[in-house]
Amino acid sequence: MSGRGPTRPFLRLSGIRKEFAAAGGTTVALNGINLEIARGSFVSIIGPSGCGKSTLLQIVAGLIGATSGSVHFEDHKVDGPPPGALYVFQQYTRSLFPWKTVERNVSFGLENRETLSRSAIAERTREIIGLVKLTGFERHYPWQLSGGMQQRVAIARALACRPEVLLMDEPFSAVDALTRVGLQELVRSLWRELGLTVIFVTHDVDEGVYLSTRVVALTRAPGTVAVDLAIDLPHPRDQIATRALLQYLDYRATLLAQLFADEGLVAREVA
Repeated sequence: MSGRGPTRPFLRLSGIRKEFAAAGGTTVALNGINLEIARGSFVSIIGPSGCGKSTLLQIVAGLIGATSGSVHFEDHKVDGPPPGALYVFQQYTRSLFPWKTVERNVSFGLENRETLSRSAIAERTREIIGLVKLTGFERHYPWQLSGGMQQRVAIARALACRPEVLLMDEPFSAVDALTRVGLQELVRSLWRELGLTVIFVTHDVDEGVYLSTRVVALTRAPGTVAVDLAIDLPHPRDQIATRALLQYLDYRATLLAQLFADEGLVAREVA
């Protein structure tokens, strides 16, 4: 007998409830969210529009507080932005500095979060720009880049600070379908290569199943956990072959059935 106790979850959400003031009273966005997330997992959160997905992510990020309940990274209670977690916003045009080059945008977090020499900052910046495949664009400004490239800059800036957890709020929703596929592959490769823990909010069931090791579906507001589904698909994944697997289709059907039921919709066979 080793005497070792059970392994603590890397991230623990306990009884998360969030209320917002509204005319004539309050609106409950989330009601009793309990989740435990393992280190190194890729967890997608899906659900109907307005169910509280982004609100939940902002609570995990320490950007807003819960009305009740708590978030812990290992033994540390979140009461502000935790140093090991970084947030990638949906609207990359608002998160990048238009007057800074790609290089300066990526190095911004290092210059403001860590005590590093200029040469160390420059070396890490070059490394991360290479990882997101933007070598050659270091001196470009955001307005000179495509939408997908701008989102790569936003991801690179987060990764430069070497986070343990990457929190992503519908990060690909503003780009076209082919660019979205490229960004999905980029994030999956970075997750595996860097050993990140990723919490990924998306409205796209297929995206959630393809990317993740686990998908959590919330109900309509007030959001609660309706489905917590482990995704056991082989690696590496392929945009065509993986999506054709029967297991992938089963996961997709399970999640869509929950979303349809929540919206009062019924899937019908076509004769």
